[in-house]
Amino acid sequence: MSGARLAVALVAAAIALGSCGEPDRADAPTPTEVIISETAEAATTEVTPPDIHVIDVDRFPTDMLDHVLGRGELVCGVSGTRVIFSETQPDGSVVGVDADYCRVVAAALFGDAGAVEFVSLTTGERFAALQSGHIDVLFRSTTWTQSRDTAVGLDFGPVIYYDGQQLMARAADGYSPSAGVADIAGAVVCALAGTTTEQNVSDAADAAGIDITLTTLEDFDAIIENFIVGACDIATADGSALAGRKAKQQPDDQEWVIFPATPISKEPLAPAYPQNQSRFADVVNWAVYATIIADEKGITSANVAEMAANPPDAEANRLLGGEGMLQDAMGLEDDAFYQAISQVGNYGEILGRHLEPAGLARAGSINASWRDGGLIYAPPAR
Repeated sequence: MSGARLAVALVAAAIALGSCGEPDRADAPTPTEVIISETAEAATTEVTPPDIHVIDVDRFPTDMLDHVLGRGELVCGVSGTRVIFSETQPDGSVVGVDADYCRVVAAALFGDAGAVEFVSLTTGERFAALQSGHIDVLFRSTTWTQSRDTAVGLDFGPVIYYDGQQLMARAADGYSPSAGVADIAGAVVCALAGTTTEQNVSDAADAAGIDITLTTLEDFDAIIENFIVGACDIATADGSALAGRKAKQQPDDQEWVIFPATPISKEPLAPAYPQNQSRFADVVNWAVYATIIADEKGITSANVAEMAANPPDAEANRLLGGEGMLQDAMGLEDDAFYQAISQVGNYGEILGRHLEPAGLARAGSINASWRDGGLIYAPPAR
């Protein structure tokens, strides 16, 4: 890839760096303190995106679906360090919701959930990697926003997790799960530099009419380390990121609480892929939708063979490759979604295996099925 093209990609990545969520590890983070008051303007931080190594691939194949099928493997961008969503294990495997959805797409494409190359990316690298052709699809706890959908030149698939920014504090400091933004008056709040996390908490403090001291760092590991030793009164990030860190890093002599109950921002996390590749986009989208429809109908990895043999209704029959199925028109095998569900599971199975260890429950949340009062909903397979 030419230096000029890489420069363009990195400029676009810089535009999109504002993101709630947990960044990857960085060397020697430098904290920056800003006093936020109801009369002060919110501080901004300029961030220079890091360089990214780009492999020699076609940047814009004529038809991406044919290109990926011809390669025989899906190249999927993930975090690699994000608790709940994608964590690289000592043996090199990657676990989490995002990683499982990479496997769902691979199973639909190739009949093999293992036909995935995982590429770990920082927040600064992720969009350039997608635009350059380094990866095929990005499942990296990425918020779907207007700017990213337009100016940055990406397309987004279905939301796989509705998240939102929250605050985490120590119960010993007088905080409880019922606390609100007004209760952090005078606190030292640690946030991610150059992201919407920083802007959101500044805006929330201003709206509540309180003063806070905002300390910004480039690395979420450093934020949690500072929080543990008491250098930060409050840590703020997406609620799922806070819950994951609480589950894994809360010291035995501390009790951390997450609040407010209603997040201070909306963070719909969705897969992203190159613009104007509708055939490939259809496969990603409907692979996700297939897991949601299967969840609605009680079709699981354990019973999918029985359900395919004796489908509960015509939609399930089509979804699992029976009469009237539409997968062949998408360039897939008839049993593409059967393979995805059989090898990886339905939406509820995927969330359950990763949320529950972090102390999060799908039931009663906005990530419940629409039938149970949540927002998770798929178009009909017909």
